[in-house]
Amino acid sequence: MLVHFLRHAEAEAFSPSGLDADRALTDAGTKRMKLVARAIAKMEPGFDAVFISPLLRARQTAEPVIAACRFKGEPRVTEALLPGSSPSAILEELETAEWKSVLLVGHEPQLGTLFGRLVSGRKDVEVPMKKASLAIFEIHPRLGTTRAELKAYLTPRLLERL
Repeated sequence: MLVHFLRHAEAEAFSPSGLDADRALTDAGTKRMKLVARAIAKMEPGFDAVFISPLLRARQTAEPVIAACRFKGEPRVTEALLPGSSPSAILEELETAEWKSVLLVGHEPQLGTLFGRLVSGRKDVEVPMKKASLAIFEIHPRLGTTRAELKAYLTPRLLERL
């Protein structure tokens, strides 16, 4: 299974409501995500499933990708992608299905901790991801979800050039 990690784009520092969950993408973040979404679509990922954090900025990051990639299903909102969630929670969700290509849209430090775990097999390694960056892993069934092969890590600047 190919698992694509996408960290949310630049978001406002504070929301009008004062709640972290309501922080929206900035104008620059929205513009960047349109470019990043086009680049992801050019890779023809053929997502079977899309998982997003319940926070507004994650949904706003996922929307242009879903549209550009012509994803037909409904994105699955999951608390397993919240910033403080354990990587084990989303890995357990992935283990229960037989998808070929999945998109996860979330936050730091959760995605960085998951990234570190998949490349090292250890729970204490973190590889922080830049905002609007994409990491692609191949999870091999024989290895389970404790290790994976990193296929690509693409910064937003690189994605914008594709």
